[in-house]
This record gives sequence, C-alpha cells and structure tokens, in this order.
Amino acid sequence: MESRFKFTRLVRTPSSEIYLFWDGSRRLGQVDVHFAQETVHATVIFETDLSVGEEEDLLAQIDDDIVSSYLPRFEREDFVAHVFRGEEISRYTDCSGPMDDIDDEDEDEDDEDGREE
Repeated sequence: MESRFKFTRLVRTPSSEIYLFWDGSRRLGQVDVHFAQETVHATVIFETDLSVGEEEDLLAQIDDDIVSSYLPRFEREDFVAHVFRGEEISRYTDCSGPMDDIDDEDEDEDDEDGREE
C-alpha cells in the first residue's frame, strides 16, 4: 500500500532530523525528530487544518517511515509527539544579513546583466 504523505528531509544530524511533509504538492507542515537514547521526541507543526483521523494517519506514518527506521517500537521506551498548528511567516539566516538585502542584491545583479527591471 502506498503511503499518503510524502516526506522531504531538510536536516540530518547524529541525533535529530527535520522533515517537511506533503499531501501531493501541498505542503502540510514540518516535523523535527530528536533521538534521545530509548525515547524519540517529535515536534509536529501543521500549516493547514487536518481532521483528527488525518493527523493520526500522519503521526502513524512518521512513526513507521522515520522513527521506526531509527529505533523500532520493540527497542524503544516511547515516542512522544507534541503537535502544533502554525504557519511559516519568514526565514532568517546568518549567511547574508537581513532578507531585504537579498532582494536588493538580486535587483543589482539584474542591472549588471543589462536586463530591465
């Protein structure tokens, strides 16, 4: 049986992973998973409303596809998931300063290439 939800891994460390989860091409949210010895912790952020049944299906798929691949149910003490509803409003990074500067740099590059704005 094909899984309904798709996962895209953004980050992987020795003790954690971050995934976006999707229903087709629609982004539904993000899950941060932290592996702490025999207990696995997850923070799930839904960016859209899902029914309780859909939430349960997604949590089961996170357990099956991500958590159990690291630590199977019979080897762990617990899988604890904290579930939130929210939305991404911005992204910040140390790499290049404020996000507005990135837009200004893009415009400057367009001018240098001889293209009109």
